[in-house]
Amino acid sequence: MLRVLYLVHDLSDPAVRRRVLMLQAGGSEVMLAGFRRGENRFADIESITPLELGTTADARFAQRLVAVAGAVARLPLKLAGLPQPDVILARNLEMLVLARRASAHFGAVPIAYECLDVHRLMLKTGAVGRVLRRAESYFGGNAGLVVTSSPAFIEHYFKPLSGIRAPIHLLENRVLELGSHDTRPPERARPDGAPWRIGWFGAIRCRKSLDLLCAFTRRMEGRFEVVLRGRPAYREFDDFDGIVNREPFIRFEGPYRNPEDLSAIYAEVDFTWAIDFFEEGQNSQWLLPNRIYEGGRHGALPIVLDGTETARLAARHGIGIALADGRLETLTERFATFGEDAYRALNARLVALGTRPWVLDRADCAAFVQRLGALRQPAGLAALPPLPSLIANKVDCHER
Repeated sequence: MLRVLYLVHDLSDPAVRRRVLMLQAGGSEVMLAGFRRGENRFADIESITPLELGTTADARFAQRLVAVAGAVARLPLKLAGLPQPDVILARNLEMLVLARRASAHFGAVPIAYECLDVHRLMLKTGAVGRVLRRAESYFGGNAGLVVTSSPAFIEHYFKPLSGIRAPIHLLENRVLELGSHDTRPPERARPDGAPWRIGWFGAIRCRKSLDLLCAFTRRMEGRFEVVLRGRPAYREFDDFDGIVNREPFIRFEGPYRNPEDLSAIYAEVDFTWAIDFFEEGQNSQWLLPNRIYEGGRHGALPIVLDGTETARLAARHGIGIALADGRLETLTERFATFGEDAYRALNARLVALGTRPWVLDRADCAAFVQRLGALRQPAGLAALPPLPSLIANKVDCHER
């Protein structure tokens, strides 16, 4: 059985739980270690007690840098009681730093770098971007594999900008389904006169989307409602709870368990909000968010923005509703005459696709674990060179 040490930046991230479940379903033994950025009982994993390396905070880059430097120093002691892994999977750049140290500690254990989100600082053309890309290139220099979730990340970042030259494995953010399941999304039957409902589930971090949906639902005077679920990035909003509480047609229903709760929460909505303006022109244009797969699997039509990778995915499958831009007038005009006949036609197209484009099953999990297992190196490789200082230069940057 392949033994994987999974190093993560946020133990409370539900996506970490999904990846652990995937690794286990693929036949691996998982040891989980990382930082904590808050409490989230929905991210707990049965049978696994994570090794906590410290506490970090969203949008505080300098604080995270210091936390990682401290964790590097303490890592040999923290890892002393763990059996030697066969592979180390490092989620995000900060954990790639720790992965290199852990690899040296255990004796040149192979590393896979999981990068599912390209931070805007990595794309800067000035000193900050160059320093971070050099750090990624150095700490990922011995990585045997890069795991990412969108073809656009490969095209726009890993090939032209990243210094890592490892093979790239595309692993989309599909819904994890480990048991028997229907092979067709559910057909929808809407009550007469019911308002249309848009679901915005997952990471809620886009203030522009929230403002747009607030204005849209008011303009439509209750014909459309919005249901929010997941983890709001409170730092990105002046007063998230206050904004939602003041809106007559928007409600926030809190966190949920993924994948266990997906069928129930998507059954309550007609559309999936698959638009993100958080890092316009960069990460938001390139990513393929969880919600487009979740909505596709459970019969909710995606609303996408032209020119994005999400819109290209929807167009490839012939589904969804694409907006030319993010203006209120565009959204309002698109849905001003939208009715039941249009919805049934679009939903029939989605149902006809089946669930395969949207899910990962046990065979997919096993294939991913097999890909990680192929990284195992023959014994006797030389130890890695010593680590340089993590904070060689003082970097003045705007924190996320």
